[in-house]
Amino acid sequence: MAAVVLLPVLASAQAIEPVDLDVVAKIRHEAFHRSQAAANLKELTETVGPRLTNSPAYARSSEWARDKLRGYGLSRVQDEVYDPAFGRGWDFRASRVEMIAPRELPIHALPKAWTPGTEGPVEGEVVLATFKTLEDIDKQRGKLAGKIVLLDEARAYKPADKPDFRRYTEEDLGELQTFPVPQDPAGDAQDKRLEEYRKRQVLNRALNTFFAEEGVLATLSISSWDNGIVRVMGGGARKAGEPVGVPDLVVAAEHYNQLVRAVERGQAPRLRIDVDARFTSDGDLPASNTFADLPGTSKADELVVIGAHLDSWHTGTGAADNGAGVVVMMEAMRILKAIGVQPRRTIRIALWGGEEQGLHGSAGYVSRHLAAYPEPTDPEQRALPRSFQRGTGPLQRQRGYDRFSTYFNFDNGTGRIRGIYAQENHAAVPIFQAWLAPFADLGASIVTTRNTGGTDHLSFDRVGLPGFQFVQDPADYFSHVHHTHLDTYDHVVPEDLKQAAAIIASFAYHAAMREQRLPRKPFVERDE
Repeated sequence: MAAVVLLPVLASAQAIEPVDLDVVAKIRHEAFHRSQAAANLKELTETVGPRLTNSPAYARSSEWARDKLRGYGLSRVQDEVYDPAFGRGWDFRASRVEMIAPRELPIHALPKAWTPGTEGPVEGEVVLATFKTLEDIDKQRGKLAGKIVLLDEARAYKPADKPDFRRYTEEDLGELQTFPVPQDPAGDAQDKRLEEYRKRQVLNRALNTFFAEEGVLATLSISSWDNGIVRVMGGGARKAGEPVGVPDLVVAAEHYNQLVRAVERGQAPRLRIDVDARFTSDGDLPASNTFADLPGTSKADELVVIGAHLDSWHTGTGAADNGAGVVVMMEAMRILKAIGVQPRRTIRIALWGGEEQGLHGSAGYVSRHLAAYPEPTDPEQRALPRSFQRGTGPLQRQRGYDRFSTYFNFDNGTGRIRGIYAQENHAAVPIFQAWLAPFADLGASIVTTRNTGGTDHLSFDRVGLPGFQFVQDPADYFSHVHHTHLDTYDHVVPEDLKQAAAIIASFAYHAAMREQRLPRKPFVERDE
């Protein structure tokens, strides 16, 4: 029955947008019967390991990717610096935390990135002290020397009400194809967010200085997820010259709550902490992206880019976030080279750095090669994240802006592709529907006009260029692995990687073969 339904749909789609079914068949066969995606993911995550930007492992991962891409026969395989002074290198090797009084208990805890190690085991009494304002620092001055400080209150356990692993249902996919009309934001919403950001930055720097001067041994925070999952990102300071504080760890919620209760009962709990983490450079290091090309023919100076972020956090192995995306994009390029296509436009793979700290790698590439708002002249504005900067002037388009066709991104874990977010680019909808039609039998069928955020396609979208992220099954991305120590190979489904690589290879090929670049939606430059 599925084939009977598919044929008229495919014929109708092709009447709008041509699809080379011979090439699609070759892509599918190469993707499904000669896949290297799962093997590559094992190498990347279990041999190279986690890839915090500017860590020694990130440098190894970039070298690994370049070697693979050269082996596929791709051209212009290279790294390119997107920030000459991104931050210091940092390396995490091991941590051990134990309660030694009033009884013995191993505590499940892991350090935040860019925080110092303990330089051997340290022992101290655990106390509770929360810091929500600068005034709270003065209240604790002189009280915390030699202590291990709990920074959060206990949190009540909330049983999960959703399955651990989930595929989208037909009802879910139908809902995704509706467009919720956005509400008008409050007039002062941006100003309030900026004020909160500034307060948080000021407080964090003051706390890092205070804890170090006070002689605090370590600070502990509660994991934002329950069930023993430790969700860890950054702390301290990656920039040279900024205060890094003291060893700062995130504790599994169920263990953290026990420590709080022991303090509240007056049991004077004591911990032994040993964190092997270190900065690998005194000064800020340059940070790079990795690229490779499948050269075009008659429109070789025009670009189709596919990408994923190579960096990860440090406590898992970065398999779902975003090793899966990296190997899928590499596999898509391998497939196209292996089947011998000759695209009209150049197809480029981009493996981004610094995504986890704010889309730095992709934003740097877009600024250098495509378009950017001018750098602010005001030092205070220049210190702000790009989303908060104002008063910089109109968008400045580079030579590559008019020769750019489109960008496709993959960064929502292992989940198989179910469709694509069109980012309100209505002219692209029938094109994507045609390109997806040959993959309906693999569960990929929807084009939603909705926007999605949080990853590197936004760097292109923000300057008026077509940038897209695929709709992926949720899997266990937001229940187990996102930024947690469980982000490992075992949480990735190899068959999903094969499906995604086939679809993305086909999308890249057809984008590169169109007579015209992919259409661009109306673009309104931000107010200045």
